[in-house]
Amino acid sequence: MRVAVLTGGSSTERDVALASGAQAVTALRSRGHEVTVVDTVYGVVPRDQEEAQLSGTVERAPREHAGLVARERQILLSGLGSMPAIQNADVAFLALHGGQGEDGTVQAVLDVLGVPYTGSGALGSAVAMDKDISKRLFQLAGVATAPWLMAPPPMTAQQIDDRLGWPVVIKPSKQGSTVGLSVVSGPLDLAAAFALAAQYDDETVVETFVPGRELTVGILEDKALAVGEIIPNHDIFDYECKYTPGMSQEIFPADLPPDVAANCQRLGVLVHRALKLGGYSRVDFRLTPKGELLCLEVNTLPGLTATSLLPQSAAAVGIPFAELCERICLVPVGRER
Repeated sequence: MRVAVLTGGSSTERDVALASGAQAVTALRSRGHEVTVVDTVYGVVPRDQEEAQLSGTVERAPREHAGLVARERQILLSGLGSMPAIQNADVAFLALHGGQGEDGTVQAVLDVLGVPYTGSGALGSAVAMDKDISKRLFQLAGVATAPWLMAPPPMTAQQIDDRLGWPVVIKPSKQGSTVGLSVVSGPLDLAAAFALAAQYDDETVVETFVPGRELTVGILEDKALAVGEIIPNHDIFDYECKYTPGMSQEIFPADLPPDVAANCQRLGVLVHRALKLGGYSRVDFRLTPKGELLCLEVNTLPGLTATSLLPQSAAAVGIPFAELCERICLVPVGRER
């Protein structure tokens, strides 16, 4: 199979995407596939430069990549469709995270080009990226989620106190990897949290902080994989804990009563279907001290780095990483090409 691995991109998660891309390339080649790497900012990566450009390392904090958004837009508008690596590909493997790579933009371009690609379509990708819309769909599907408010409009500490209480989580509506996220325990830290979130999006989610155990479940081919538990070194499973080895314990399968694990898997599939996702995803939950499962969010292009959760969820049910990558390729969007 001829595979074009699209990676890099212009989002704050560029480092994560390059690390995912590096591992996906190695895995797919180990299964005998013909792989070409395309950075959606800089174009085709020559084979002899892959090792240097796909570093496979992730910084301890997200970084802005000034000037890359315009370069990526130009590639998507006029460069992508003219690349032989794209024209001849049987499938485009999307090793992209955040920004235009995960919000439906790249997916829409590939739809127009008629190139099959991995993951979810443009609609599902956009819906899942928008936390307000996705939480509304969780509820319609019968999946509980933490109470939330949207800002703007301007929101006062008194409004938050009246409607949500403290502490709250404040985060950009359309970001991943906890970029721009703060846990706020009272009014004094509110302005700084809103300012941080506003750096990444024009809408902000204010959500009740839910104590409890952090659970996650991978979805592959419309079926749930193993449920895992994350125990971060920090108070929350933040960017540093996600991508720095040793900064969290990740237990697959999670030590849960069978009925709780089964319910988490059931709800994960419900969420995957409610948002009209395809191929694969990862759904995150909080298990409260009272035993209630609340859906936090769904990831349409979950990480494939050395510390990522989806590969661990798959491995716990007997699917090694290279096979996972290959199976992701076999159920692309637009496979009728």
